[in-house]
Amino acid sequence: MPLTDLPLDALRTYTGDLSEPADLDAFWADSLARAREHDLELTLSPYTGPALPALQVDDVRFAGWNGDPIAAWLVRPAHLPGPLPVVVEFIGYSGGRGLPVDRTAFAAAGVAHLVVDTRGQGHDTPDPDPDVAGGQWARGFMTKGIDDPATYFYRRAYVDCARAVDAAHALPDVGVDVDTSRVVVRGGSQGGAFSIAAAALSGDRVAAAMVDVPFLCHIRRGAQTASDGPYLEVVDYLRRHSPENVERAFTTLSYVDGANLASRAQVPALFSVALMDPVCPPSTVFAAFNRWGHQDKDVDVWEFADHAGGIGFQVQRQLRFLDRLGLR
Repeated sequence: MPLTDLPLDALRTYTGDLSEPADLDAFWADSLARAREHDLELTLSPYTGPALPALQVDDVRFAGWNGDPIAAWLVRPAHLPGPLPVVVEFIGYSGGRGLPVDRTAFAAAGVAHLVVDTRGQGHDTPDPDPDVAGGQWARGFMTKGIDDPATYFYRRAYVDCARAVDAAHALPDVGVDVDTSRVVVRGGSQGGAFSIAAAALSGDRVAAAMVDVPFLCHIRRGAQTASDGPYLEVVDYLRRHSPENVERAFTTLSYVDGANLASRAQVPALFSVALMDPVCPPSTVFAAFNRWGHQDKDVDVWEFADHAGGIGFQVQRQLRFLDRLGLR
């Protein structure tokens, strides 16, 4: 894990040279409008796994892109009076919501924790979109539908994240005592990109964002400099295509680039970055952080960390961040 990116002093001001589509805002406004034509269909069912007496756990479903059912866990303290704040958490690449016992820290801290599955990656949320059936892509999800922003996988996934925020706001409608003025988004790696997207696309429905070692930021530089992880899927795909295809792919990627969307996020944020990260090089993280649209922002720098970032230490810092903002 050598230091392979820019020096920290240079990273502090790095914003990168990005291309932003002229219709970026219109594209996402249309995408969200299409999703919201479908009823949210929020449902909660009691968890049927081993008893967790200190927690109340519900199996959640809500409608994401195209009305597709998205799975989540709602994990909250069983005996703490509400209304509780809500942390909506998104998951890293190729992962799903896992098991409730994997996600107990925020409930232990007095927070309702909505842990959202990722379409096509989690066991309980398929990606049935027919638009890309039979299309050509490399292994994984990074190039699925990449020929057109309208069919790109992350268009659907980002809309799911905004709909997860909608689901958090609808929890009182199904009898969950939460404070919808204290909805916070959180995630690491791909989940960090999802948190940026949710904050950018959801406006004042999000109160703050906690973004760890985010993926999908300054994507072209990530493809050029990452030595491990999903950016290599883009490299694998592009080496087989003509220059015209390359530029078309990066045009699609520009619509989901977290460094482009970060300026649309108007809420306080706590980022983290690892200076020895081979998956999400630190310059890509700083490109998004330095473009963040709210003045109340900070970044925790883990000098000797790889893509795991600050692990449990970062959770402690996030709890202090929530306390400072009065969100816990």
